[in-house]
Amino acid sequence: MSGRYEVKPGMIAFGSCLGNTQADQQVFQIDDNFTHYRQAKLLARGERLNKYYQTCNYSQAIAGAIARLIINRLTQEHPHHFYCQKSIDNTLKFHSQLTGETLYLDADWQLQQVEGSPVFPTYVSTLDALATQVQEDLTIICRSADGSNWLSAVHLCYPNHWSSEEKIGKDFAAIHAPVAGMEKINRRAGAIAHTMITHKPMVRFAWGLSTDTRLNHHPEPPPGISVSKWQGRSFDSQHPQLYLRIERQVIWGLPEYEAALFSIRTYFRDCGVVKKDPVLRSKLYAAIQSMTPESLVYKGLVDSKASILQWLEEA
Repeated sequence: MSGRYEVKPGMIAFGSCLGNTQADQQVFQIDDNFTHYRQAKLLARGERLNKYYQTCNYSQAIAGAIARLIINRLTQEHPHHFYCQKSIDNTLKFHSQLTGETLYLDADWQLQQVEGSPVFPTYVSTLDALATQVQEDLTIICRSADGSNWLSAVHLCYPNHWSSEEKIGKDFAAIHAPVAGMEKINRRAGAIAHTMITHKPMVRFAWGLSTDTRLNHHPEPPPGISVSKWQGRSFDSQHPQLYLRIERQVIWGLPEYEAALFSIRTYFRDCGVVKKDPVLRSKLYAAIQSMTPESLVYKGLVDSKASILQWLEEA
């Protein structure tokens, strides 16, 4: 809305009113597209699970704390979709009405058994199972006693041109090193990781442009699909399709565990509709125009910037 393309933390307090009523209070936003999002996750997992799900020094204690956080939020935010029942021996039964699946967890929140719709491959952990019940991708950052941080777990079935396998185990600065315009932020990487872990929950948004609405844009296409077809950054001015790909990112720190949950919910907004609003159109035009050469490369817009701007100018 500033009319400038900027790279900045942009964190605001979680739960702040952004005009989305109850959804602004939710870590996990569920809508009518749930089945589509779920299918995309199942397809990704079925292709090759470790392409989309990785862990590194992800301790059982932190895994349990993250599982407890996710389940507590889901049952609080969507009691008509999820319920959790605890037994005398502290084992848990977690059920999703959306998927028909029931997860049985031990007293340490470790997955023991699954009932309901069969998935392939079978769930390998509580995080894998819970991530497949929601429309968000999930990452967990951890910090050691010496202050160093690392990406400890990532379940990323809707990647926006980045890879779990490439990022797992790296620290904040290394993860974001390829992002154009991140230099100033990366110089404060340790402080930002500290904020993520110790501060109250926050939300931020990121945006880019895509020429399709496919959720999965892993850098490596599935077998049998060409890179050019898979990439989704090829604007055709004769048959224009352009979308804002928007990520709602929630950061929920667990300071007692020196960890934070980072969720990524992907949305699309048709630029054909944006274009009809003179104010939004001018803001988007100016923001694309303001991108640095490095940002254009990073966002995959070098070849299409001129034709996109021309299309936005057309009535």
